[in-house]
Amino acid sequence: MNATEEIRASRRASAFRTKADAKRYWILLASLILLGILASFGLLVYNNPVPVTSVSFLPVVRRRLFAVVTMIIAAVCQSLSTVTFQSVTNNKIITPSLLGFEALYSTIQTGTIFFFGATALINFSGVGAFVFQVTVMVAVSLCLYGWLLSGKYGNLQLMLLIGVIIGTGLRALSSFMRRLLSPSEFDILQARMFGSVNNADASYFPLAIPVVILAAVLLLAYSRRLNVLALGKDCATALGIKHQSGVIVSLVLVSILMSISTALVGPIAFYGFLVATLCYQATPTYDHKYLFPMALAIGFLMITGAYFFMHHIFNAQGVVSVIIEMFGGIVFLVVILKRGAL
Repeated sequence: MNATEEIRASRRASAFRTKADAKRYWILLASLILLGILASFGLLVYNNPVPVTSVSFLPVVRRRLFAVVTMIIAAVCQSLSTVTFQSVTNNKIITPSLLGFEALYSTIQTGTIFFFGATALINFSGVGAFVFQVTVMVAVSLCLYGWLLSGKYGNLQLMLLIGVIIGTGLRALSSFMRRLLSPSEFDILQARMFGSVNNADASYFPLAIPVVILAAVLLLAYSRRLNVLALGKDCATALGIKHQSGVIVSLVLVSILMSISTALVGPIAFYGFLVATLCYQATPTYDHKYLFPMALAIGFLMITGAYFFMHHIFNAQGVVSVIIEMFGGIVFLVVILKRGAL
C-alpha cells in the first residue's frame, strides 16, 4: 500500500463511530430478529386446539400463517415508509399519516356504507376493492406531489401543510356521514375503522407481496441517496444530488407502501412512528443501510409480540391495534415535550 492509499484508508468514514457500536448493533439486530421469529412461531403453534398428530394440525397452522404474513407486510410497509418519510422531510416527529392515507381510507369506507348501504360495504372486499383503494390513495398522493413539489416553487413544507388540511377535511366529512348512519350500520362500519390483521384477505397477497418487495428493494438500493437527502436541500444540492427529484421518488415509494398497508389492515397511525423512534434509539448511525433492517426487525417483533400476548395470554386480540396506538401516542407526546417543538 503506497502513501496515497494509506491516506485514503485513514480518511474513510464508517457508518458507526466505534467497533463497539457496530458490535452492539449486530447483536441487538440478531436478538430482535430471533425474538420476532419466536413470537411468530408462537402465533403459529401455541395453544393450538388440534393435537400435533392430527391431520387437522397443519390446516390450522396455515390459517394462522396467513395472519403472520399480514403482519410481515404491515411491518415492512410501516417501518420503511416512516423512516424514509422522516428522512426526506428532515423531521423525526411527523409521519406519512400527515398525507391523509388513514383519512382517505375512512372516507372510502364511510362513503360506501352511506351512499350504498351496509350490504355494499360488506361486499366491498376482494382484490377489486383492494386495488381500488390502493389506486385512489396512490393517485391522490401523486397529484399532491406533482402539484406541490414540481415546478419553480416546489415546497415540501407546503405539501405537508396541504396534506394535513386535506386529511382534516376528509375526517370531518367522514365524521358527518357517520353521524347520519343508523346504529346497526355504524356498528358494521366501526369494525373496519380499527387496524387489524383480520381486515386482510389472502386473495390480496399475490398482488400486495410483489409490490411491497419491489418497493422495499428500491428503498434499500436508494439508501445512500437518502443519507444525503436527510441532510437537507442545501447540503444535498451542494453534494450533487437533485433534491427535488430525489424527494419525489422517495415519497412515491412511501405512498405505495402506506397505501398497501392501509388498504390491507386498516389505519394504524402511530405504529410507524413508534417503530421509527425506537429504531433511532437502537441504531447508533444515520446510515439507512442499517436503519432499515433495525426498523423492520423492531416493527415485526412489536406487532407479532403484541398479537401473541394479547391473543394467547390476555385473550383480547381485538384491542391489539388500540394498545399499539395508545403506546405510540404516549411516545409521540413524550418526544414532543422533550424536544419542545415539532
